[in-house]
Amino acid sequence: MAWQSPSGDFAFGFQSIPSKQDRFLLAIWYAKIQERTIVWYANRDNPETDRDSTIELDNSGHLVLKDPKGKELWRSQRLTDGSQVSHAAMLDTGNFVIASKNSTNIWESFKYPTDTILPSQELDTGDHLLSTLVETSYSKGKYQLRFNSESFILNQIDMFTGKPYEDYFNFGNGSRLVFNESGHIRLQNLNGTLVEVAPINAVPKPDLYYYRATLDFYGVFNLYYYPRNPSGGGSWSVLWFRPMNICRRFIDSTFISGRATFGTGPCGYNSICEPIQGRPNCTCPPGFSFLDDNNQYAGCKQDYASYPADCNPDGSTIGEDRFEFKPMSFADFPLGDYGVIKPATELECKQSCLLDCSCAVAMLQDPTVSKDGNGTCWKKKLPLSNGLFDREAVDRTALFKVLKSDASGKIPTKSNQSDENQNEVVFILGVLLGTSAIFNFFSLAAISLIFFCLFRRRLGELKGAHSRRDLETNLQFFTYKDLEHATNGFKEELGRGAFGTVYKGELPSSYGDRIAVKKLDKFAQDGEREFKTEVKVIGQTHHKNLVRLIGYCDEAEHRLLVYEFMENGSLSSFLFGILRPSWQQRLQIASGIAKGLTYLHEECSKQIIHCDIKPQNILLDESLTAKISDFGLAKLLMNDKTRTKTGIRGTKGYVAPEWFRNIPVTVKVDVYSFGVMLLEIICCRRCVEVEIEEAAILTDWAFQCYSEGMIEKLVEDDEEARNDVGKLEKLLKVGIWCVQEEPMLRPSMRIVTMMLDGAIQVPDPPCPFSLNSISTSTKMD
Repeated sequence: MAWQSPSGDFAFGFQSIPSKQDRFLLAIWYAKIQERTIVWYANRDNPETDRDSTIELDNSGHLVLKDPKGKELWRSQRLTDGSQVSHAAMLDTGNFVIASKNSTNIWESFKYPTDTILPSQELDTGDHLLSTLVETSYSKGKYQLRFNSESFILNQIDMFTGKPYEDYFNFGNGSRLVFNESGHIRLQNLNGTLVEVAPINAVPKPDLYYYRATLDFYGVFNLYYYPRNPSGGGSWSVLWFRPMNICRRFIDSTFISGRATFGTGPCGYNSICEPIQGRPNCTCPPGFSFLDDNNQYAGCKQDYASYPADCNPDGSTIGEDRFEFKPMSFADFPLGDYGVIKPATELECKQSCLLDCSCAVAMLQDPTVSKDGNGTCWKKKLPLSNGLFDREAVDRTALFKVLKSDASGKIPTKSNQSDENQNEVVFILGVLLGTSAIFNFFSLAAISLIFFCLFRRRLGELKGAHSRRDLETNLQFFTYKDLEHATNGFKEELGRGAFGTVYKGELPSSYGDRIAVKKLDKFAQDGEREFKTEVKVIGQTHHKNLVRLIGYCDEAEHRLLVYEFMENGSLSSFLFGILRPSWQQRLQIASGIAKGLTYLHEECSKQIIHCDIKPQNILLDESLTAKISDFGLAKLLMNDKTRTKTGIRGTKGYVAPEWFRNIPVTVKVDVYSFGVMLLEIICCRRCVEVEIEEAAILTDWAFQCYSEGMIEKLVEDDEEARNDVGKLEKLLKVGIWCVQEEPMLRPSMRIVTMMLDGAIQVPDPPCPFSLNSISTSTKMD
C-alpha cells in the first residue's frame, strides 16, 4: 500500500526491487507510468529491506524504518528543532514532507536527494547526488555531482573512503543548481543571476511531460522526459546530457591535470568504451571476454590463462610462434604505455610486441596521419585501462596479441627447456667421456683440481664473512654468543613456526632496541635453503608493510635471523582475542597486508611467493601497522619466471586448491590465503570453527550469506561494521574473488589493493567453489 500525492503522479512507500526477490526500498516513485521509476529512496548506505518491514512517524517528527523484527534500520533527520509535528504529505512535486503546525517543513525528501532531482528541486552547496553502483542495484556507486569551492562538478569517488577524485566535468560557476518547473536546469550565482546549464531550444511542455534529471550509474548526468498520457506505452527519452563523451572525458581530464587519477574508465580494465547517444557501450577486445557476463561495466579478462608467457632472461617471449595479432582500427589505450618505438612500421611494431613477453597490445599510428611522416608504436601491458573506440577522434590501430586458434593455452615453460638443455649436456658429456680412457683420466683429474681450488677459495670467503657487514644486503652479522646474550639464553619465546622458534631479545643501545630472533631448528635440509633465501633476498626488501630483517647468524651449525620487534604481536592474537579490534583498524590492517603482498609479488627486485599467509604471520607495530613476517616458507622466483613447482606448503584452511594438483603454483596461492584471512578480518573469527555447525567453514558461510543477501549475519555483534554496510559488502566481495577455486579468476594483489583503496569497482563475484572441490583440511608443513 502506497501513499499517493493528490494528483496521483507520485507515491511514497515500499517498492519491490525487480532484480531481487523479496527485497524492497522505502522510496518515492512515479506512480502513473508503467516503469514505476524511483526518484528517491531512504537509507542511502544500505537501502534494501525485507518484506514486512515498516515505516512510522514518531512523536518527535522522525520517520523510522524498521525490519520485520522491529529493529531500527534508518531514522530521518530533522531540519529544525523545537517545532511540533502536525502532519506529513506526499506532494505533487515528488517531495515528501513532514510539517509543523505553521507549515514549516521539519523534514523533506528534496533536502536529501539520492541520484535524481525533480522540477522545483534545488541543490545547494552542501547537497550532492550519488549514482547507483549498477543499473539493477541501488547500492552506492562511484560517481558524484557535488559543489566544490566555486562550481558544481562531476567526479569519481573512492569507494572505500568516500574521498572525491578530481572532477571530469564542470558545469560552471554558481552556488546553487536550480531545476525549475519548466524543465530548465540553471546555475544561480552569488548575485542571484541564473545561467542556463542545459541550453535547449525547444523544451517539451511540462503539462504534457514528466521530467527528471539523474546522475546515472555510468557517470553521465541526464535530463529525461516522459509523456504524461502515453498512447500505446511510453518511455523515458534523453533531452540533454553531460559530459558529451564519457569515454573520452576521463582521458582528457587526465591529460589536463597531468596525473592519472581517474582509474580504469567507465568500462573497467581491459575493455573498450564507445559512446552511443551519451552512454558508454562497453565491449571486450579480441582475446578477452567479460569478467561478469551480467555486467558489461565490470571489465574484461583474457580468454586464456598463460599470459604473460614465461620469459627468457632477456625478456623475450617463450613460444612466440603460438601468437598472432588481431587489429582493431580507431581503438586506443591512451594511458600507460611502457615502451615507444619511433619510427616504426606495422611489421616492426608487431615483431617488437611479439618478442616482448610483457606486451599485451601495441598501438600503431600510421605514417600517413603522423605530423612528421613517421609511424609510431606504443607498447602496453596488462591491465589495460581507459580503452576507447572513436571513428572520428582516434587515428590509431590497436594490435592485440592473442593465442592462435590452433595453439593450446599452455606455453613451453622455462623449466621444460632447462630439462631439455640438461639432457643435451648429459648426452654430449657422455659421448666425450666415452671417446678415450686416457682422455677420461686427465679430464677427471683436471675437474677435481678445479673443484678443490674453488672449495678452498669459498672456505676463505666464509671465514672472512664473520667479521664484516654483508655489503650486498647491508645486514649485520651476529655471533651466536651475541644473540644468546641478547635473548638471555633464548628464554622468552614469542612463537613457533614450521622451521623454527622466535625469541624476544634486546641489543645494546649502539644497535638499536628490542629484537625478535628466529632460531631455525630444521636447517639441515629444507631449513638451510630457506635460510639462505631469506638472508640474500629478504635483506634487500624494503617496505613499510614488511617486517625488517636486521641481521643474521650462520656460525657453525647455528642459523638465526634477527628481525625488528613488533610491539603488538601477531594479528592472530589481536583478531581472535577477548577485545574485538575496531572496524576502522581492521580496514587499515587489510589494506596494509595487501600492499605488502603487492610489493613481494611485483615490486621487489626478485619476485617472492610467501606460501604461508595467515594471521600468525602478520605482525603489528605500535601504531597497528600490519607487517608481513616469516619468509621461511617463501619460494624465491627469479624475475624471468612466473610459476614454480615445489612441495605442498601452508596451513590448514589457508592452502589454495592448486597445491593439491599436479600444476605449477603462482603468486595466486598467496591471493587465495589473503582472501581467507580477509574474511577472518571481516568476521573476527577463525577460518575453521567446527563447533559452529552451520558455519564451520568460513569461506562457505561467507559466500552463502552474500548470495542470500544476508551479509550482516557475518558481523552480527559488530555495530560499527553493520553501520558501514557499503564497505562491508565491498570487502566481502574482494574476499570471495580472492578465494576462487580457479587461480585465473583470482585478481592480482595489485588489483586487490586498488579495489580495497577504491580505485576500481569490485564486480559481483561468482560462486568460488566447484562441485568437485578438493578439501584442504590437511595441514601441510
